[in-house]
Amino acid sequence: SKARKRLEQKPLCVERTKGSEILFGIAPCALALTQSRRDMFRLFLKQSSGSQRLIMSEFVLQATARGVPVHYLKKRELSALCKGQVHQGVCLEATPLRFKSLEEAEKPDLGDEEGANRQLIWLALENIQDPMNLGAVLRSAYFLGVDRVVTSQRNSCPLTPTVSKASSGAVEVFDIYSTDDLQSFLKAKTAEGWEVVGTVSKPKDVENVPVISCSEFRWNKPIIIVIGSEGDGISLETQLLCHRMLAIPPGRALHPGIESLNVSVATGILLHSICSQKLRHGD
Repeated sequence: SKARKRLEQKPLCVERTKGSEILFGIAPCALALTQSRRDMFRLFLKQSSGSQRLIMSEFVLQATARGVPVHYLKKRELSALCKGQVHQGVCLEATPLRFKSLEEAEKPDLGDEEGANRQLIWLALENIQDPMNLGAVLRSAYFLGVDRVVTSQRNSCPLTPTVSKASSGAVEVFDIYSTDDLQSFLKAKTAEGWEVVGTVSKPKDVENVPVISCSEFRWNKPIIIVIGSEGDGISLETQLLCHRMLAIPPGRALHPGIESLNVSVATGILLHSICSQKLRHGD
């Protein structure tokens, strides 16, 4: 009986389709199913989910409509499948999301389509390595109305299931672009008349570029907001390509060691300050 008990306790081993990954969480899985930007192999739902029955039945309808087989697993089997992440009773086996290349982004009719005078905001991410930070940044960018996100390829986090969960599924509906040469990209956009705006937590760390408070920032041309890595911020090479640097003014004298914000929180504050001007001008 002890041997049988051990067998019952051992989570089911699910053999994955080659090249697939396990997406987890209600929002990422629901959006992945409805958007069909991934190839989807199997949907895994928690057995007897009680209060979530209505949500689960909607998942079954969506999966059935797309020909995705549905399997029911115990909670611990789902947890084993997504390596202990918070799955909310739903996992989806699918192909990974890829960054889009900037070549795909440069549509010749972009200017005509969006109007030459329209205020465009692009977000450039340099060396964001933590998937939770990247997901949170992308969620804010999507929510606040950023037109496009471009990441540096080197030393940056890929679009993993953790990123999708942290973005609350925003990456399933929002194209994210990538470049292997961020500096050349910024130079090219400057030549096209865009303003490149950097971000900094400590104004004294910046040389040769004017630093202003985000609350004082005004803009009347397309802009690219550059966000740097969690520890080092924007690289010196990139800083020197910025026309201005933005800082978030603190609300009190800060104790040494806690003088900066988490990168995703800082991004949310900066984007709200900047995007709210866009909304006012658009009204």
